[in-house]
Amino acid sequence: MKTISTLILGLCIALVLVGADEDREAGVRSKIVALEKAWNQAYKMGDTKSLDAILDDHMVLINDDGSTQSKELFLASVRRSTSREEQVSPESMSVHVYGTTAIATGVFRAKGLDKGKPYTRRERFIDTWILKDGQWVCVGTNATPILH
Repeated sequence: MKTISTLILGLCIALVLVGADEDREAGVRSKIVALEKAWNQAYKMGDTKSLDAILDDHMVLINDDGSTQSKELFLASVRRSTSREEQVSPESMSVHVYGTTAIATGVFRAKGLDKGKPYTRRERFIDTWILKDGQWVCVGTNATPILH
């Protein structure tokens, strides 16, 4: 009888822990989605202060032409940009959590004017986030144009 009670208690504890872990992961997914949307808005507005807070100092950006940028170079390009973003938003997004790492994948659309000419872009992206000093920051990003 004591063994059965111990097994039932162990099972109950395991179920509570699994439920708590699922709740934590759902919270992390929501946080990453919010950060992705904040990144899009900050980029659209040219808000380098917000971008600076979201992106890790050692992050690597892989551009759609295969070139890479550091955070410093990316922020400098945002500061000197002459394009005017009308829309930068995700069409779809999925976030997978692996402990203190989260991977966001999806498609975003950008629309605006560059040197007076309108453009529309759709790109598939993958962003890698880590929990660092209690804050989620992006450490790597890659975007690939969708041409069809």
